[in-house]
Amino acid sequence: MSLPALVSLPVSLEPFVQRAADAFLAAGGDWTNWPDARRDAFARVCAASDFVAEQVGRDAQLLSRLADEGLLERTLAAGELRAQLAERLADCTDENDLAVLLRRYRNRQQVRIIWRDLTRQADLAETCRDLSDMADACIDLAYQWLYQRQCQQYGTPIGYRSGRPQHLVILGMGKLGAHELNLSSDIDLIFGYPESGETEGAKRSLDNQEFFVRLGQKLIKALDAITVDGFVFRVDMRLRPYGSSGPLVYSFNALELYYQDQGRDWERYAMIKARVVGGDQLAGKELLELLRPFVYRRYLDFSAIEALRSMKQLIQQEVRRKGMAANIKLGAGGIREVEFIAQAFQLIHGGRDLSLQQRPLLKVLATLEGQGYMPAPAVAELRDGYEFLRYVEHGLQAIADRQTQMLPDNEADCVRLAFMLGFEDWTAFHERLLYWRGRVDWHFRQVIADPDEDENGDDELLGAGEWSPLWEESGDEESASRQLQQAGFADGLAAWRRLADLRKASQVRSMQRIGRERLDAFIPRLLAQVVEQQDPDLVLERVLPLVEAVARRSAYLLLLTENPRALQRLLELCAASPWIAEQIARYPLLLDELLNAGRLYTPPQAPELAAELRERLARIPEDDLEQQMEALRHFKLAHRLRGAASEIVGSLPLMKVSDYLTWLAEAILEQVLALAWHHTVARHGRPKRVDGSLCDPAFIIVGYGKVGGIELGHGSDLDLVFLHDGDPNAETDGLKPIDGAQFFTRLGQRIIHMLTTQTTSGQLYEVDMRLRPSGASGLLVCSLAAFERYQGTEAWTWEHQALVRARVLVGCPRVAAAFERVRGQVLGRERDLAVLRQEVSEMRAKMRDNLGTRSSHAGTGENAFDPSVPFNLKQDAGGIVDIEFMVQYAALAWSHQHPELLRYTDNIRILDGLEQAGLMTGDEVRLLQDAYKAYRAAAHRQSLQKLPGVVSGEQFHDERQAVMRLWRHLGLD
Repeated sequence: MSLPALVSLPVSLEPFVQRAADAFLAAGGDWTNWPDARRDAFARVCAASDFVAEQVGRDAQLLSRLADEGLLERTLAAGELRAQLAERLADCTDENDLAVLLRRYRNRQQVRIIWRDLTRQADLAETCRDLSDMADACIDLAYQWLYQRQCQQYGTPIGYRSGRPQHLVILGMGKLGAHELNLSSDIDLIFGYPESGETEGAKRSLDNQEFFVRLGQKLIKALDAITVDGFVFRVDMRLRPYGSSGPLVYSFNALELYYQDQGRDWERYAMIKARVVGGDQLAGKELLELLRPFVYRRYLDFSAIEALRSMKQLIQQEVRRKGMAANIKLGAGGIREVEFIAQAFQLIHGGRDLSLQQRPLLKVLATLEGQGYMPAPAVAELRDGYEFLRYVEHGLQAIADRQTQMLPDNEADCVRLAFMLGFEDWTAFHERLLYWRGRVDWHFRQVIADPDEDENGDDELLGAGEWSPLWEESGDEESASRQLQQAGFADGLAAWRRLADLRKASQVRSMQRIGRERLDAFIPRLLAQVVEQQDPDLVLERVLPLVEAVARRSAYLLLLTENPRALQRLLELCAASPWIAEQIARYPLLLDELLNAGRLYTPPQAPELAAELRERLARIPEDDLEQQMEALRHFKLAHRLRGAASEIVGSLPLMKVSDYLTWLAEAILEQVLALAWHHTVARHGRPKRVDGSLCDPAFIIVGYGKVGGIELGHGSDLDLVFLHDGDPNAETDGLKPIDGAQFFTRLGQRIIHMLTTQTTSGQLYEVDMRLRPSGASGLLVCSLAAFERYQGTEAWTWEHQALVRARVLVGCPRVAAAFERVRGQVLGRERDLAVLRQEVSEMRAKMRDNLGTRSSHAGTGENAFDPSVPFNLKQDAGGIVDIEFMVQYAALAWSHQHPELLRYTDNIRILDGLEQAGLMTGDEVRLLQDAYKAYRAAAHRQSLQKLPGVVSGEQFHDERQAVMRLWRHLGLD
């Protein structure tokens, strides 16, 4: 596209020129020797730009020097901008001086660049290049100056592996990375350093991470802080791993691991433009090579196409935001759409076609044409439309040196913008702008559109169009009910009234305009998919509470509108489980989990689960307990949903679901213990052992019951016992010392607090501590020695039964091994079998009396198998607890002869051990295992249906009778 034409100065802008001229002359400016062309340029520039007028009014010599040096009329040579700044910084004495010099240099160059842009002496490419080169010079030279001073103070950072001095690598992202910076852009940066180590050469050494964090903070301040001289560049660090919540600086290893394991699609888009703009260029080249596989996939595969689909969704979410219609970057047909078109081809084909692995957008467009990815006319329109929009962007920002892409809302600036773009008036300019935005948007839709959609759009494809009038109440109740019934609803009137109730809900009535527009777009799509479900009445009943819950946070509605597959998964899960429907309604953040079916239905293994949680918490400040607790809860909610979803679709069988939920609890407990230990030690110091050594932490969390038996369900609580091996009387080594007993009690209290406190994201787990020695009246945390004494002399038989299912979940390996020794000694002693049978039978009888079904005498009455009499899966005769008690009896009775029975804590593997030891036949073991699995599967289904663990008495006849027969065979009546 050719440069915008010059037009004569509108009369309405003449007062701006007069004010600028008066200020310039009052400040000592002199234009007596200026040629007429320069005076005309002064009038043109100051009429358009308040920023330039303000600068020449503050320092008239700035413009005079630029003019005298000929810098207003010529293009700068490569490296000239850097040389000018280097000369200015040669005598810089301190950080305040650095700030002043950088800002004055920036203001000088900004005036020169705007001048040349508005007088059409510089084209778009030169303007962007100068702005980017200026940013490079400011970033790198400020960094080099600060690095030398910080090395003098803290020593030089040295890498452990290489033994060489380390430098920061500063990556410029976005427009800076592509050398496309605009007139008032912020700069997106990422900081990295090659390797860990510490400083050398100063009294006080720092590790490299801390050294570079401090240096990065100083660099940001040098560039970003606003002073009387303004700022240099607004610095945005949110593109780094984990965004604002992550560390400011990362080692290369940490960056590589993050992008390899957790990098998201939008981070691939961002990394396309990454360029080393400061610091160690050679190391930076190495870093970009490390990250290249993350950005460019080797093959054109399904994941690349899915990334394109996700990109489409992200764009459409942005362009529909409130107020974005007037935004020439983010709105429809804006700059962002051209960028995403180019990046789409880069992501799909860049791994194989190296010519696409470049940063500047116009060069990518040229490659797309040259390589045949897009037809020449389409590329020409995109290029011309993009350049026009960039000129508009520069015009908007030249006015007040303000980062904006919004069209002006006042007449004076409208006149200015049209004038800068070479149009006689706003109407002519706006017509041209609408033309280019329309062409860009058309090409955007051609490239990004899902090929499964038809030409007329999503509404017709999804059947949503026919539901819009119904939702908008264009008909009466009778016709609406009839339409719903004809579409598949059993009770059309009830469905219509549910929709009417949603419309009347306070959450909906108080929605802002953009939110209501999103709701109006979403409901027809929702209905179109609901009628495809097997039971649309039930699905609508379950999903509408979620819609009402998120109505005020309409981004969630947009997410589902833009992701039909996610909406389909939501409806399928809601149809299958009211528990899931309720969970998502209570915690809408779970909707994010529906975007990726692979992740949703293929939960990670235990090591990956623990590593993911560690990484999430690593980005949170150590002392931010509130944020840590929220992160733990979000993690638990997300993974619990994955477990339930996987069970519903059958990708995880029952036993694997319990494994997964148990691993989840262990991963959370591991981090809760670590956090609680950190906070308690920070306050009181570390406790000591009897030998005087410091605890590390000499503390374990023992799981009983379902968590101990690796059999957690969807709503299970945790039966826990806390044990330590410290000296209860020795004081901790902190500034506020307390004795060991108090320390471990407070540690236990903090753990329970972190697990049970209700936040906006609920609680982590309900915790039952009654299985500790002496129950509720005993100490919260017990020493291992006291636990051993109690189990050996005071514990009841039922407590030894519970110990069969006890295992260490997390904590000190040394104490864990000692606990296993104690457990083995307690459970492995020889017992009087007659007494044991009597005590186990009596305890079971008490439980049946108190917890079983009264109408059937806990499943022992004559009516126990009557369909009208419920069967309690857990407590009634022949149920879960009978099997558990038989396993526990067998372990207590025979483990002194067969210690291998104590190897495992779950019932299934203990039963396997009984068969291997010849204590039960294979048929008996299989019978108990199958019955146990069947009961637990039924209990899981009941839980997901939000029903109690009770089924009809006509169910499980064979299993119940067989279990009761074996119960009697063991003499446990």
